Amino acid sequence: MKPPDSYSDYKLEQWIGNLLRIGVFLAAAVVLIGGVMFLAQHGSEHPDYNSFHAQTNAFRSVTGVVKDAAAHDSRGIIQLGLLLLIFTPIARVIFSAMGFAVERDYLYVAITLVVLGVLLYSLLKLS
Repeated sequence: MKPPDSYSDYKLEQWIGNLLRIGVFLAAAVVLIGGVMFLAQHGSEHPDYNSFHAQTNAFRSVTGVVKDAAAHDSRGIIQLGLLLLIFTPIARVIFSAMGFAVERDYLYVAITLVVLGVLLYSLLKLS
């Protein structure tokens, strides 16, 4: 026996809400850890505002950020937290599409996949 539609919609909303909460809290925790590490490593340095020093190319790609974070670089860990924050709504859209597919609501699956395509296109275009 299939559960009522309102029950399955409620469960889907609960799962999506939990996904968003966990994603934001995880991203905040990673940024906090990276920030504490950065202050421990560079907190006593005096900034030089007379010259501009650009960031390395490692922070321009997802693989570069992951490599720096794996090497325990504080800036890489902060960037990883920001990537987690960016990927949280993308995961929500993916999860919504799967939920709509389970409910066999194919119109919403199509709309959600179009939204996912726009998100991924805009993210990949920036790279």
